[in-house]
Amino acid sequence: MNDKRSIVLRAPSNRKLNVAFSHLQHAIAAADYGSFRQAAESLSVKSSTLSRSILLLEHQFGAAIFERSSGGVRATPAGRHFLRIARSILEQLDALAIFTNATGRGEAGRLAVGFCTSLAAGNLRASLLDFRQRFPKVELAIVERRHSRLVTALRNGVLDILIVTGCTPPPSSNAKSLWNERVLAVMPKEHRLAAKEVVYWTDLRDETIILSQYDPGHEIEELLASKLVSSKDRPRIERHEISHGVVKSLVTMKVGISLVLESDFGANFSDLAYQELRDGTGPSVLAYSAYWQNDNENPALDSFLKLLSERFPSPTWDVDEHGVPLKKRDP
Repeated sequence: MNDKRSIVLRAPSNRKLNVAFSHLQHAIAAADYGSFRQAAESLSVKSSTLSRSILLLEHQFGAAIFERSSGGVRATPAGRHFLRIARSILEQLDALAIFTNATGRGEAGRLAVGFCTSLAAGNLRASLLDFRQRFPKVELAIVERRHSRLVTALRNGVLDILIVTGCTPPPSSNAKSLWNERVLAVMPKEHRLAAKEVVYWTDLRDETIILSQYDPGHEIEELLASKLVSSKDRPRIERHEISHGVVKSLVTMKVGISLVLESDFGANFSDLAYQELRDGTGPSVLAYSAYWQNDNENPALDSFLKLLSERFPSPTWDVDEHGVPLKKRDP
């Protein structure tokens, strides 16, 4: 065994000691086997080499580590203390090597993901669960904010990747189209629209729509405006500085109905109904994309991007600057 790595320690006299890892391994093996010869055989080194290693350690630390006899070797009181610390050093170094190698392969470390959608269900939830199962040693930091704050955090390096709808690509960033989510109307179960077989955007004309000022509320409002061009055909819109969950609580109070994306369906309320919104061509959807900085060298990000490429190998829709689909692409 020829391990030339070493560690610099400082003795009580303030003298630096350059201790080879292999010497610590030789001493630990000798203690485990109670014999220099058997320890040397287990490490595939000569007995004389192992004996010299231990003599050098004893000289460096100024104390006998082993008592020698014809029956073998036994640690001295000072040697037992030395060996206990030596084992701890080598265990920590092994753990550090394993962690560093895993981090370099993207199997450990930290990944910060920014989003502004529901994690109750849908593709984002499934992707994050898949990533955690594949890379359990990677710490996942999940951040929900408005688009503007997420973009700033990405640009400053606080976040590794954004998964959002309707986001103008930040400067010096890469982008990948991911999935689409249908837009749903959520209402009390006894609402008139809950019984309809098909709900169109024009059916919203006389309704009060409750939207959160947080994302993706404004993308949904822009989509509504594109579907109902004439202002007289549009419903009354109430914007609130509240979370998606509180919006649905207001819906249960019959203050109005709301519009959500289908990933929100997983956080269902028993007294609410969901209806897909359609226009003349079919369901209405918003597209999600991932954004990350060109100079981000986080190996965990590379692993996450590979996973996204596996799950979403090709975009399905072309989208405009608001994330609104324009036409289908060939898969």
